[in-house]
Amino acid sequence: MRNKKPVLVIMAAGMGSRYGGLKQIDPVDAYGNKIIDFSIYDAVKAGFEKVIFIIKKDIEKEFRENIGDRLAAYVKVEYVYQELTKIPEGYEVPKGRIKPWGTGHAVLCCKDVIDGPFAVINADDYYGRAAFETIYNRLAKAEDDDIYHYAMIGYELYNTLTEHGHVARGICTMDKNGRLLDIHERTRIEKHGETAEYTEDDGKSWTELGKETIVSMNLWGFTGSILRELSSRFTAFLENEVQKNPLKCEYFLPFVVDELLKEGKAEVTVLKSPDRWYGVTYKEDKAAVVEAVKALKRSGLYPETLWGER
Repeated sequence: MRNKKPVLVIMAAGMGSRYGGLKQIDPVDAYGNKIIDFSIYDAVKAGFEKVIFIIKKDIEKEFRENIGDRLAAYVKVEYVYQELTKIPEGYEVPKGRIKPWGTGHAVLCCKDVIDGPFAVINADDYYGRAAFETIYNRLAKAEDDDIYHYAMIGYELYNTLTEHGHVARGICTMDKNGRLLDIHERTRIEKHGETAEYTEDDGKSWTELGKETIVSMNLWGFTGSILRELSSRFTAFLENEVQKNPLKCEYFLPFVVDELLKEGKAEVTVLKSPDRWYGVTYKEDKAAVVEAVKALKRSGLYPETLWGER
């Protein structure tokens, strides 16, 4: 049985809180385009015809005005709402809880609108053209058999660092066939000269990470089976983790993938991207992103006005 065409899921529920309102999202070129514009442009070029935005209901008006309505001219757009109250019957949101339930819950909110393969990205990260082409081609022929067949775009660590402080990255371990064995979160990685190092004791000691280190930047490719697994495991999360840390625990997408790997129910192929990843971790990073966009336009990858010359 042939799969339906892959769709792109964009996790954008945190955009309003991170930026202090969507109108404050900085453009990265002179035409008002944001990083998300370049991601969707690349996705459309790669073959994606539909985008599902995961947002919070209270940012819907601003999101549609600033992003969704404009992009709907170039790609099919659908909205899914991630809310704290989207939990199974019989469970309650802990008193005082404000924090969203996490990336696993965000994707789970799409279960009623997805029935085929899909890619997942963050709204405010620049992934590069190659990443979308690679994941689309993979998903276009993805089918589960006795195990689930997922994929992840891996980046060279040194292509994801900032000059302006530390970053957290998921360090990937793969087998000789490029299958993911483990993602280990390193929460403080810094660039020291030409070398990347991490610390686990608040800077008292540092461990070097080699140039060949591959990291996850949350660009995943899934079959529909992940939605069933996210759903079935969410109740256990609510019963166990919420009891331990009711206000801050999160249902993380990579944690569920890791469980499936360890249980032998899934395999994840790591597809390496040669591109640089860009994001604005620190306000000082914006200038580098703007310059990178200018260079990418000069190279011919993007037209000057993006959608106007598509």
